[in-house]
Amino acid sequence: MPQACKFPLNFRAIGLQQNIQMTTAKPIKHYLQFSDLTLDEYDYVLERTRILKKKFKNYETYHPLHDRTLAMIFEKSSTRTRLSFEAGIHQLGGHAVFLNTRDTQLGRGEPIEDAAQVISRMTDIIMIRTFGQEIIERFAQHSRVPVINGLTNEYHPCQVMADIFTFYEHRGPIKGKTVTWIGDANNMSYTWIQAAEIFGFQFNISTPPGYRLDQAMVAESSRPFVREFDDPREACEGADLVSTDVWTSMGYEAENEARKAAFAQWCVNADLMQRAKPDALFMHCLPAHRGEEVSADVIDGAQSVVWDEAENRLHVQKALMEYLMLGRV
Repeated sequence: MPQACKFPLNFRAIGLQQNIQMTTAKPIKHYLQFSDLTLDEYDYVLERTRILKKKFKNYETYHPLHDRTLAMIFEKSSTRTRLSFEAGIHQLGGHAVFLNTRDTQLGRGEPIEDAAQVISRMTDIIMIRTFGQEIIERFAQHSRVPVINGLTNEYHPCQVMADIFTFYEHRGPIKGKTVTWIGDANNMSYTWIQAAEIFGFQFNISTPPGYRLDQAMVAESSRPFVREFDDPREACEGADLVSTDVWTSMGYEAENEARKAAFAQWCVNADLMQRAKPDALFMHCLPAHRGEEVSADVIDGAQSVVWDEAENRLHVQKALMEYLMLGRV
């Protein structure tokens, strides 16, 4: 008598084992805005950033994410975001898949929820750079793996984490310091506000009339850490860090000429930097337009740390991916 086929039993056993693994797996942690991590978690991730950067500088191979796949979904184009994430996952032993919404079914009307289900079953972590925050929130709700905000109209958490690490490298802890933002109340400024509450520093912001903070975007608990100024010179008084961004963010190109006129007095120049502390740093998330939001002598001057800041995107994102996938190592 032929032996009964054992495949059904094996398949049932495999299915049972998978169900047990799914029910005992730790909750998925996403990074969609700066407030998604606690101060204790940031202390850990920033220390891991220091360690991973040292390994990078010493050409030390470190592959904790061997055979892991990062999906990078771009609705907004980028230089630094793509390069830092793609190089970062490679340096950790994994590899990246680049997806542009124009070349995928997402660009042809596939529901975000369906795309999240499919992409997250084939990869281990996902980074999205898109327009509205609600897009990445909906995607994360239906993802089986961690989702990272590479930039939205509302928030840019990876950049601010890199900025804070850069400040740590050059000046030490940022707690109790003053960070001044000159220019548009954009995704960077709203992310800095969340960071101010978590790390305990003062955030000064000066914007032209008509481009000020949307108070609905500022949590009640964050407001004691924020001071708004009409005059950019007053905002820079005693600052430890002065930062800015382009006057016209991606997606607002139709407003470019109107913004140039409105922001003309909000250029970070030598006069503004002289009002900050003598050892104040200047940062810019790049790309920069010299002669518009910043003068050439400032961004190319001794107080500028923009190139360290740009490189540190690579290192903080490596530490972040390691933490979201492996936890504390």
